[in-house]
Amino acid sequence: MNKPLRRIAIFCGILMLALMVRTNYLQYVRADELNTRDENRRIRIERYAHERGNIIVDGKAVTGSVETNGSDFKFKRVWKDGPLWAPVTGYSSQAFDSSQLENLEDGILTGNDDQLFFNRTLGMFTGEKKQGGNVVTTLDGAAQKAAFKGLGDKKGAVVALDPQTGAILALASTPSYDPSVFAGNSNKDSEAREKLLKDKDKPMLNRALRETYPPGSTFKVVTAAAALENGLYDDIDAKTDSPLPWTLPQTQIPLQNEGNIPCKDASLREALRVSCNSVFGKISDDLGNKKMIEQTDKFGFNKEVFTPVRADASIYPEDNKPQNAMAGIGQASNRTTPLQMAMVASAIANDGKLMQPYMVAKRQAPNLDDVYTAEPEELGRALSGENAQKVQQMMETVVKDGTGTRAQIPGVTVGGKTGTAQHGLNNSEKPYAWFISYAKTDNGSPVAVAVVVEDGNANRDDISGGGLAAPIARDVMKAVVDGKQ
Repeated sequence: MNKPLRRIAIFCGILMLALMVRTNYLQYVRADELNTRDENRRIRIERYAHERGNIIVDGKAVTGSVETNGSDFKFKRVWKDGPLWAPVTGYSSQAFDSSQLENLEDGILTGNDDQLFFNRTLGMFTGEKKQGGNVVTTLDGAAQKAAFKGLGDKKGAVVALDPQTGAILALASTPSYDPSVFAGNSNKDSEAREKLLKDKDKPMLNRALRETYPPGSTFKVVTAAAALENGLYDDIDAKTDSPLPWTLPQTQIPLQNEGNIPCKDASLREALRVSCNSVFGKISDDLGNKKMIEQTDKFGFNKEVFTPVRADASIYPEDNKPQNAMAGIGQASNRTTPLQMAMVASAIANDGKLMQPYMVAKRQAPNLDDVYTAEPEELGRALSGENAQKVQQMMETVVKDGTGTRAQIPGVTVGGKTGTAQHGLNNSEKPYAWFISYAKTDNGSPVAVAVVVEDGNANRDDISGGGLAAPIARDVMKAVVDGKQ
């Protein structure tokens, strides 16, 4: 071969090698990046070319798929009673992606997850069309409906847990929205979503997981647990060292109690029954900020919680002495999600053992074979079994003849704690009504609940945890208990 031909051959070989390197680089190194780019319309067309798998509650699908007209995206998502289930499922939209379970479980629902590799491979040989798998939730339909009915047209949230496993039984947030109205990619869908985003009542905000509130007097059960765990008090019926009036440390401001209630040297049981600010504020001060933070950490505060949907961290802050005293009664910078307060109630009901909250019970292949089954996971011990039972006795007294009588269920032992949380500069805004509780049967506690209500239409004097929130908690607990009988 003469020299010019040899040069041309070498040059062509280099070009072929470069082409092979480039091709392999695009196919293997950058494949995931290119597949997920918004400009890659073929991937999106394939994603909506078949029906999406369903999200299941009580053995029935609460989602579905319908064929679209005039679009190269063949199927879009629909919901059965969308506002009821949106706080659980989130949305799935051809134009605006997805959220919550629809997002986190997208691989199963589209059929693209590695767990479904065998089913996809088998389908290639059998000729069956591609299908998505199902996500089976832990939700209790009756409890979810009771939560929404109780909240009605008020802003608020409800979380119900199984204390023994951590399974989420209800997750309600109001006002809610219907994800079906923007599941497509038309101008109408865009307008519907924009309207929701601009709504001053924030219907797309998941108040159960993503809103933090001052917990008010419901937090006193945590302060009581801290007092018992740190040996400050042992006997829940013995007098405490609680003068009246009691002045906030480093100030000349007495900590007020609501109404003319007998709080001087009140026992822990009595102080929780009538909700004494002065007793629990002084306990928080006696223990100090560090020990209070240590106790709240044991209940799950100060870190995000994944259900698998992420919940914002509830915060018991590092603070000065007067603020720490106020945080001990659920005020100041103490902020918590409804999920967190349900975790508090569930740990107490479960004799001190705190379980990881979760809402996915199973993942199923299109043929309904299980490819994943959840196992309950212990997060840690919030307090000893002995002390948990003491707090249970205190909470049961609250419901029997204290501020929480409206949570009573005939024939069922119920423990609870009311809260009316101040908010706004100098308590200028209407308070939040809180209630946390659990129901107890012969087989332990099947349900613990946290309810928060933001009722902007109520008269300020009519807002109370016992009046607004306790009846909702009662109905949710009753739905769960009745379903197990």
